[in-house]
Amino acid sequence: MPPAKKPRPPSPSTWTLANAKSHLSEVVDRAQRGPQIITRHGKPRAVIVSTKEWARKTARRGTLAEFLLASPLRHADLDLERQHDLPRDIIL
Repeated sequence: MPPAKKPRPPSPSTWTLANAKSHLSEVVDRAQRGPQIITRHGKPRAVIVSTKEWARKTARRGTLAEFLLASPLRHADLDLERQHDLPRDIIL
């Protein structure tokens, strides 16, 4: 009788935590082709991605000043008025 095969994840990109632990090399290899979702108790808990994808997602795309200057609301001529309420009393 041939040896029993180890269970495989339910889909190519979703792994239970136990399966991910026992097949970590395969999870890492598959992460080079696309994100690998790790579930715990049936709920997604983590995602494994390639270093290339991680660098792409976390790369800075300019400064905050550049972001604000590029806003479509920059020339919207909004009439914003500051509230002049008194501060609330708090007990320290």
